[in-house]
Amino acid sequence: MKAKTAFDLIFRNARTRSSAAIDIGVAGGRIIAIEHRLACEAVEIDVGGKLVLPGFVDTHIHLDKACLLGRCGHDHGSVGEAIAAVAAMKRDFTVEDIYARGARVIERAIVHGTTRMRTHVEIDPRIGLRGFEAVKALKRDYAWAIDLSICVFPQEGLTNDPGAEELLIAALRDGGEAIGGCPYMDADPNAHLERVFDLAQEFDVDIDLHLDFDLDPSWWHLEEVCRQTERRNYQGRVAIGHATKLSALPPERLKAATEHLAKSGVAVTVLPATDLYLMGRDVTHNSPRGLTVAHKLVENGVVCSVATNNVLNPFTPFGDASLLRMANFYANVAHAGISEFDACLDLVTDLPARLMNLRDYGIAPGNPADLIILDTDSGQNAIAELPDILMGFKNGRQVFERRRPTLFPPQA
Repeated sequence: MKAKTAFDLIFRNARTRSSAAIDIGVAGGRIIAIEHRLACEAVEIDVGGKLVLPGFVDTHIHLDKACLLGRCGHDHGSVGEAIAAVAAMKRDFTVEDIYARGARVIERAIVHGTTRMRTHVEIDPRIGLRGFEAVKALKRDYAWAIDLSICVFPQEGLTNDPGAEELLIAALRDGGEAIGGCPYMDADPNAHLERVFDLAQEFDVDIDLHLDFDLDPSWWHLEEVCRQTERRNYQGRVAIGHATKLSALPPERLKAATEHLAKSGVAVTVLPATDLYLMGRDVTHNSPRGLTVAHKLVENGVVCSVATNNVLNPFTPFGDASLLRMANFYANVAHAGISEFDACLDLVTDLPARLMNLRDYGIAPGNPADLIILDTDSGQNAIAELPDILMGFKNGRQVFERRRPTLFPPQA
């Protein structure tokens, strides 16, 4: 007789995006079985036919400069003004201050269902390694609920900012897991990109760039990024964030750019809150959205994600770190039809996991039991309804619960 598998936890009557009610068995923090009516004794949670997802993946957020409302004015008219506002403040940031603000955002992200996150951390002579040290501490202290990956990058340039490269190297030696860049802030953008790729190869880390963040399609750095990616055989390891110039291209140029991105294996992260807030502010009427339509790029072979970017700071003076809300927001602005709602949910789940090269993501035997339960019954309705996220689990351990609201009608 075949021995019964021992489980620590069983989710009963769980509805995944690909199945009706099913049971998910967990042992040792990992998914062991996905079957109808698992027969064994273990702690049980009856999901009641609710949707179970593998947790949201945020590929692009800035924990080190979050929650700055009240420290400076926030009526900024351009990307450059927002960068300057934060640059003026960050000289005085302390490790403790950055940690406290970052923790506030991480905790919001956790209860909104995020289980994996890549945070971009500024490294330069003004902030030094203080932001990096704070985020390393956040990574350690919140590992019980979220996997935090650190991407170090020079926000204000590289070749024109003496000392920045040495600090970047120090951070990469001390646990930086990806490297970013911001070529449009450098006096020599191509040299900036060349050095970022050099360091990525030297330390064998992925690249995640801030790129082409305006609406002028007459020039861009996308072609150089694709060229460097192909020349160095770095396909599948490079992502670009914002890329709002793509939204300003006529159809034929957009088609060509999409084909080049797909061929070179360069991924795109769209950041709806910041892109919409900062783009087109100088236009008096018929303001452009400035939002690259990611799910259409996906249809043509480009890996894409939708992410948070900034929360409560000069770049984006609002936000709650909810990726489900961001996906819903994106779907509204991108004119996504009902038949495309599942594709919008992909932009905060499976696709960002591919972008970050996460090999153990998803509801499948052997993967970590990083699961969230939504108060709805399908991926399409998750985008349409913005349901509550009722529970979250990391490695099979429950990390939060949100109780459904109770109505109190008057007594008859």
